[in-house]
Amino acid sequence: MSVTRLLVLGAVRIFQPAHGYLVRRELLSWQADQWAHLNPGSVYNALRTLSRDGLLATDDEPGAPPSPTAPPGPAAGKVRYRLTGDGETEFQRLVRLALWELHPYEPDWLLAGMSFWWALSRQEVLDALSARRTQLEGRQVATEYAAKAVGQSPFKPESVVEHFLLHIEQLRGELAWVDATRERIAAGAYWFDGEPDLQVPPPGDSWLPSRP
Repeated sequence: MSVTRLLVLGAVRIFQPAHGYLVRRELLSWQADQWAHLNPGSVYNALRTLSRDGLLATDDEPGAPPSPTAPPGPAAGKVRYRLTGDGETEFQRLVRLALWELHPYEPDWLLAGMSFWWALSRQEVLDALSARRTQLEGRQVATEYAAKAVGQSPFKPESVVEHFLLHIEQLRGELAWVDATRERIAAGAYWFDGEPDLQVPPPGDSWLPSRP
């Protein structure tokens, strides 16, 4: 629920006041249904829960036609959402949780955090990536030791060691991504909170690694 909460709060924040259908359509265009297992029902459920918890405020739009994809009900499609003060605080907390903390078996956290890192300062994102690098290095060393221990156990299938070897390669890949991304951001890529405008064009094909 926390990743869904971050995605819904962030999408509402971009368009507020926003209809549930707009939030749903935007997140699906990011393919969040695939990497965050986000379905239309979970978006509408999150909107209702966040409103109940005081993180979203709702406005009725008189005369607005109901959305054909919204859940049934007398106000379906007519409600617009915006963040409350508590909602903004929760949004900021979740963005930082996604970027500063490692969730090694939950990649949707990092993807959601990247989607909204512009809400933080450039320096904080650089610092978060540096902290992430330290965590990744530590986990890589720990996983290497765990792989050795599993490989020496006579009571486990030999192939179990591949779980650890795959994870080590995933950690190495993310370390390379962190280094390259820090370079791009330090060079001025993207826009971040507190900046007047985009400093350089966003990464295009020229930023992609060449094929071996």
